[in-house]
Amino acid sequence: MGGETKIDFKREIHSYKARAGQLELVTVPPLQFLMVDGHGDPNTAQSYTDALSTLYPVAYTLKFFSKKELGRDYAVMPLEGLWWSEDMASFTSSRDKSRWDWTMMIMAPDWITPEHVDAARETVAGKGGAPALDSLRLESLDEGLAVQTLHVGPYDAEGPVLEEMHHGYIPENSLRMTGKHHEIYLSDARRTAPEKLKTILRQPVARD
Repeated sequence: MGGETKIDFKREIHSYKARAGQLELVTVPPLQFLMVDGHGDPNTAQSYTDALSTLYPVAYTLKFFSKKELGRDYAVMPLEGLWWSEDMASFTSSRDKSRWDWTMMIMAPDWITPEHVDAARETVAGKGGAPALDSLRLESLDEGLAVQTLHVGPYDAEGPVLEEMHHGYIPENSLRMTGKHHEIYLSDARRTAPEKLKTILRQPVARD
């Protein structure tokens, strides 16, 4: 028993690697995610807390199911978020979090099916404490070409990096923004000092 290899997709998928201080063009493969949508400041919105309180137990229930029933073990992937607003300056110069819309998500391996997710949802519902279960879904995301970098430091210090990405690197390389601003949280904010937080910042793009 226990002979199976645990897969760490952060090591397997190139787009989960990024370097600090360097904007890089990558091609992101199609992936599927557990997703919950919401709106408002992640520091104060109850919907944000509810989303995380739902995503994690479902993700871990699927991981244990996959290991036990399918013989395929993997490391649960980090939390990710898609962020957008009617005024994108709310991410860069003004940083008005109350105006943000978001989709919080955790990647699921391609062998996880909607039926598996429904079963995990029932298991988690039986334990209570996951208030956004009715809003949770499994959905594919195909970002394709994207610009990304590794940001080390507090989330509120992202503004200048995004300013350079959106108004420097992207137009200077004959690219235009297409999809939603994407963040991948490689650090656990509950256990990591703000100045040491590691976050991949990604912007899907297309060539002009």
